[in-house]
Amino acid sequence: MGIISRGFHGRSRDGDVKLPPGQYLTHDFPVLSAGPTPRVPLERWEFTVTTEAGQVHRWSWQDILALPSVTPTVDLHCVTKWSKLGTNWQGVSLDVLLADVETAADYALVHSYGGYTTNLPLEDLLDGQAWIAYRYDGEDLMPEHGGPARLLVPHLYLWKSAKWVRGIQLLLEDEPGFWETAGYHNYGDPWREQRYQGD
Repeated sequence: MGIISRGFHGRSRDGDVKLPPGQYLTHDFPVLSAGPTPRVPLERWEFTVTTEAGQVHRWSWQDILALPSVTPTVDLHCVTKWSKLGTNWQGVSLDVLLADVETAADYALVHSYGGYTTNLPLEDLLDGQAWIAYRYDGEDLMPEHGGPARLLVPHLYLWKSAKWVRGIQLLLEDEPGFWETAGYHNYGDPWREQRYQGD
């Protein structure tokens, strides 16, 4: 993977907004990526869930679009200290995708096109907390923001919301992903300012 691209412009402060510690408000949508932006043709795109027993569940792009979708409005908090409030998305809840998946796993390792990975406790993907998002602000999700589809887990720092998502591997033991092996916090709760290991 290459260097991190930085795409935000300046800081904005809005008086009465409640933000996690150390965050500032932006009205832009900064673009930060670890490496180049993958371009995945929709006819070749697929999303998989692989259980700890090796059973693979697959969805094509058309399969994902045919599932019931929701339109969450959520706040985003990046580990680089910007927050963007009231963002509007459309996608499929992980509750829908995992409904028929039999597993005893407690952990998930998320895989992206391009090789990026990030880890989460499985419980953080359930109960209406996470989505495979494919539209933003009423438009198809742009590649620089993770299109055609990204994971959206807004209660954690944004690096956990893997762009260009292609699959989730369910695990019995936790396995750190790309940024976690580089010293970022294993969990990443913005309200507890869990940016780096030891926070």
